[in-house]
Amino acid sequence: MIEQDDFDIGSKLHTIVRGEDEAAMVESVGLALVKLPDVLQRLSPDILVIHGDRFDALALATAAALMNIRILHVEGGEVSGTIDDSIRHAITKLAHYHACCTRRAEQHLIAMCEDHSRILLAGCPSYDKLLSNNHRDDYMDIIRSWLGDKVQESDYIVALQHPVTTDIQNSIKIYGLMLDALISFNKKTLILFPNIDAGSKEMVRVMRKKGIEQHPNFKAVKHIPFDHFIQLVSHAGCMIGNSSCGVREAGAFGTPVINLGSRQTGRETGENVLHVRDADTQDKIYHALELQFGKRYPCSKIYGDGNAVPRILKFLRTIDLNEPLQKTFCFPSVKECISQDIDHILETQSALAVDLGGTNLRVAIVGMRGKIVKKYTQPNPKTFEARMQLMLKMCVDATRDAVSLNCRILGVGVSTGGRVNPQEGVVLHSTKLIQEWSSVDLRTPLSDALHLPVWVDNDGNCAALAEKKFGHGKGVENFVTVITGTGIGGGIIQNNELIHGTTFCAAELGHIIVSLEGPECSCGSRGCIEAYASGNALQREAKRLHDEDLLKVEGLNIKQAEPITAIHLINAARLGNNSADAVLNKACTALGMGIVNILHIVNPTLVILSGVLASYYHAPVQRIISERALQSAQNIKVLTSELEEPALLGAASMVLDYTTRRLL
Repeated sequence: MIEQDDFDIGSKLHTIVRGEDEAAMVESVGLALVKLPDVLQRLSPDILVIHGDRFDALALATAAALMNIRILHVEGGEVSGTIDDSIRHAITKLAHYHACCTRRAEQHLIAMCEDHSRILLAGCPSYDKLLSNNHRDDYMDIIRSWLGDKVQESDYIVALQHPVTTDIQNSIKIYGLMLDALISFNKKTLILFPNIDAGSKEMVRVMRKKGIEQHPNFKAVKHIPFDHFIQLVSHAGCMIGNSSCGVREAGAFGTPVINLGSRQTGRETGENVLHVRDADTQDKIYHALELQFGKRYPCSKIYGDGNAVPRILKFLRTIDLNEPLQKTFCFPSVKECISQDIDHILETQSALAVDLGGTNLRVAIVGMRGKIVKKYTQPNPKTFEARMQLMLKMCVDATRDAVSLNCRILGVGVSTGGRVNPQEGVVLHSTKLIQEWSSVDLRTPLSDALHLPVWVDNDGNCAALAEKKFGHGKGVENFVTVITGTGIGGGIIQNNELIHGTTFCAAELGHIIVSLEGPECSCGSRGCIEAYASGNALQREAKRLHDEDLLKVEGLNIKQAEPITAIHLINAARLGNNSADAVLNKACTALGMGIVNILHIVNPTLVILSGVLASYYHAPVQRIISERALQSAQNIKVLTSELEEPALLGAASMVLDYTTRRLL
């Protein structure tokens, strides 16, 4: 395959000693060490890139280190559960520079006393090809070329099991049980031969004894080109075995995986992996197949985002070939904060935040501390197709820009008006401000296009989450956020958790009824807080007073063609207009009484007013609470939010809280 890709090949070495046992592995390393010095002396590389944890890589690292050749080790710091761990960590100690795949692997390298400044958190290089090639129009042609014309998408299994060199006999037993379970499960199965580690010869004997190569449900192969393998794993109903591909590559597609035995015990995995570590019976493996086959999971980004190669190239260019070759080790205890002020060492963990408002569609790259690195704003289209197309384009542009801005995008958070099912990422019902926006699945198209996990919630809940992470709600177990803007909304945090309710309409605070005979609300009911105190309600009353010639007051100048807004009403009241003042008093009372009702129901520690009208309503609401609430609730504080972008920050917090919790 290297020859097919037209690489310039400096040398070919035949170093693998046949035998597939422990002695053959040792002899292969020894043979490589005999042959490598002449090759390395002739090629004289500035830097030698060594990948992974195989025994042949250990021979290469040993020879290069003894010959004073700089080594960049790719995919170090990981933990699996076999002799590969020892080999991988041995290569780490021989290597001068490191390009690792995950945050945890980076922490392991630092714990092994490697120099912080020589570690790059790059992601897995194979993900670059993986994520750019997994959507192919001809994927069914590829699948059928390996499994036959009758096979259907997600209705076949990919099996790949290797020997565990530290527990060979048990791994052979598990292999036989897996084959028995697959035969009983009766699904089309593509099974790859095991690798050449000690024990593989015995595993092949087990396969042949069970007649797998002749079985009509099985296709046994020794090798599959990587671009074909991507399609086969991506569209499989399940993957089973103990290959690292199951815990790494398969997670990028959300393919369900059954991991058998101890070979990948220490690997980081996405939620798509079901472990059967004690795979001692056929029934246990069969039951795992029943649980996993045909499922689909969110795409996992633990091992990369498709930009590893540009990061590694950037890192390589920074290496000073004149600096001392001798390695230095950082033996003092590792500091809690490992961030470095050099862009190629550690990128800023960030979220992609989307805010779908009634007027604008906004996308932002948001850092861990709530800093908006870059923001994109476009008018929100009126049709579903145009809106989705624009949102996807803006998100793709932002993820592309994130690389140059040194931001690692961990996921996408979406804030939108209406009732949302956050578990499914679906907008159930929209507000009147956003047309054609009901029963809309936002998670799937965004996740498919960006290869990122996606969270969705409504704007009120997002405002509460923003306050919890970045605002007045930080460290407060129980609080309520009330948005006072075009409409009235909000979110409730109870015991540090956001309350959604059975049908996801908890915290519809704007539709608390405060009058049986009040004005009609946009929800169709009467007397809701929103019908009195929202920006739309105040604008409606301002227009009514203006039409009745009752908005005039000395000092208020309204041009003839100027649209009448809530601001005119507030300014008129401040200048002494009694009619405007009466409208605003009623609005303040309605909002204040609604919040009193909230205090009596959920009894929060704090109420946070957010939105454009928050500063105006703050004092009246606090007064009404002190006058009308039960004595035990009268001292509850009301604060005005200091966050400029609560919707975007709340959308970002869904990503940052979840992904960083999983990484740690």
